[in-house]
Amino acid sequence: MPLINARDIAFGRLQSPDLDVAEEFLTEFGMIRVERTNDRLYMRGTDPTQYLHVTHKGEPKYIGFGWFANSEEDLKRVAAAPGASGIEHLDEPGGGQRVRLTDPSGYQVEVVYGIAPHKPIPVTRQEMNQGDDRERRAGELMRIHQGRSRVKRMGHAVVGAPDLKQTVAWYREHLGLLGTDEVYDGSKDHVMGSFNRVNRGPEYVDHHTFFCLESEIAGLNHFSFEVADIDDVFTGHEHLKSFDKYEHMWGLGRHVLGSQIYDYWADPWGRVHEHWSDSDRINAEYETQLISASEGLRSQWGEPVPQKFIDRICP
Repeated sequence: MPLINARDIAFGRLQSPDLDVAEEFLTEFGMIRVERTNDRLYMRGTDPTQYLHVTHKGEPKYIGFGWFANSEEDLKRVAAAPGASGIEHLDEPGGGQRVRLTDPSGYQVEVVYGIAPHKPIPVTRQEMNQGDDRERRAGELMRIHQGRSRVKRMGHAVVGAPDLKQTVAWYREHLGLLGTDEVYDGSKDHVMGSFNRVNRGPEYVDHHTFFCLESEIAGLNHFSFEVADIDDVFTGHEHLKSFDKYEHMWGLGRHVLGSQIYDYWADPWGRVHEHWSDSDRINAEYETQLISASEGLRSQWGEPVPQKFIDRICP
C-alpha cells in the first residue's frame, strides 16, 4: 500500500541568479506573477491554483516539485515517513501546510495541503468546426488569440535518474502513482523510461504526471504546463520565437504516449519548459503497458526527438 494517493502535481521549484530575467521568460511563456520578494518569484496560470512555478534567487539549480495531498490526514501520514520534515506552515502565497521529503536522487519533494486558491481567470475559446460536427461555430468567424500562450496549470515533471527502478518505486510508494507506460530500449528487461499518473480511482486523469528517464546524472529534464487549447501551443510558439533569444528545444508535434500536442523551450539557464494541449485521459483501470523506445518516444507528427532534448538534464 502506498503512503498516500497524491491528488495532483502542484508546482515546480527552480533557483535562478536573476529574478528579473526569470520573470520576463515566464511571463512571455504565459504565466502571471502572484508575488515577488527580494529572493523569490511566484507565478500562476489561469486555473485557480495559487502558484505553479516558484523561483528562488541563487545560482542555477533544480530544487524539486510539489504535490497536492487530499487531506490533512494525508500530511500526517507523510510526516511519519522516514526522513520527512514534519508538518510545516507555509510562509508563501495562499498559506497552507507542507511536508518535505527527499527523493533517492537528493531532490526536494513537497506534499502540500490547504493552500488557498485564486479565482480562475476567464479564458475565451471558440468552438472548432471539424469532422462530422461542422456547425459548432456556424456563422461565427474564427479569430485566434494572439501573443503569449495562456498557461492553465502544471501538468507533469520529467526527471533523469541513474537508478530509474529505485526512483520510480520511491515515488509510487510515497505518492501512490500508477505506472502508465514502461519504455524499454533493446531488451524488454531494460526499462529506460517510466510514465506514471496519479491514482483517483474511477476518475479520469492525465496520461502521466511524472516521467522518469534513465540518465547518467540526476536532475530535471523539463516541467510541463497545459495551455488553453491547441491554437495556444502554436501562437505561443510564434510569440517566443519572435524574441530571437530563447532556445527552442523541440516541437511542434504530437506525442505517441500521452498524445499531447507539444512545444518545448528552455529558460535563460537551460531548464526546459513545455507547452501542451489535448492529453489522453485514463483512470485506475488502465493497465501498465510495455512499449519499445522506438515506438513510444516518437511523434505521431512532427520532428524526431533531438538528442539535445534527451541529454538535457539540469541538476
